[in-house]
Amino acid sequence: MYERYFGLRELPFGLTPDTEYYFAHARQQEALNTLLAAVRMGEGFLKVTGEVGTGKTLLCRKFLAVLAADARFTTAYIPNPTLDPLALMEAIATELALPSVPGHGPHALTHSLTEHLIASAAQGRRVVLCLDEVQAMPVATLESLRLISNLETEKRKLIQIVLFGQPELDARLEDRSVRQLRQRIAFSCRLAPLSLSDTDDYLRHRLHVAGYEGPALFGRRALRVLYRASGGIPRLANILAHKSLMVAYGEGSSVVRARHMRLACADTEAARVHGGFFRLAFRGRR
Repeated sequence: MYERYFGLRELPFGLTPDTEYYFAHARQQEALNTLLAAVRMGEGFLKVTGEVGTGKTLLCRKFLAVLAADARFTTAYIPNPTLDPLALMEAIATELALPSVPGHGPHALTHSLTEHLIASAAQGRRVVLCLDEVQAMPVATLESLRLISNLETEKRKLIQIVLFGQPELDARLEDRSVRQLRQRIAFSCRLAPLSLSDTDDYLRHRLHVAGYEGPALFGRRALRVLYRASGGIPRLANILAHKSLMVAYGEGSSVVRARHMRLACADTEAARVHGGFFRLAFRGRR
């Protein structure tokens, strides 16, 4: 595509969460530091919320990567929690590589999990369970998480649980039936969109990781169009940056100009409807 033309090693604005491209702007890094400090203190439940595209899954993967490098932790990751309580227990057992349990009933699974957690604690290892897209989790399954978190010794929790979800998760936790779980959330983080300055740094960071070493690829006016159309949402910024680079490449331009970015916006439905930013982005000339 345009990689060789712009001196890139690979496409810089992919949508797959890749920890190599993790951008540690202030709010994202604050959330990561909070999670790491909380699990090291042994807190039970942690919660991270943010709008679609603000980087929750990438933060989750970065968090898991940091813990994976620390011998004191064992991690489990459930990316699709739209499961009933028994299916969730089976998924956790699979992630932790627990031995096969005859019958796979809830009591047998809980007993096997408890034994595993006690053995991990005896070896000085903490087990951290991360669940993504929790806003879609059935209420009954949310309640089962609380029961799992009850597994503890007199001194500490045997498992720590981190919930990642869209803002709708907060509404789900207002349900009276899960009020005990809500009360057990020790730390909460909220991811926010990028500022204009952060967006500029974000684009430069991804280009650098992809091997770019030249002058600024995105003109100032193009950057402002992208920011207004994306609202600072990283996923949408990636889409617009990728499309605008394609347009610039097609025209033989060495820099992305405002008109290139406007064409990218016109081809992106989310940019056309996102908070009215599209109308602002199309004001003025090149």
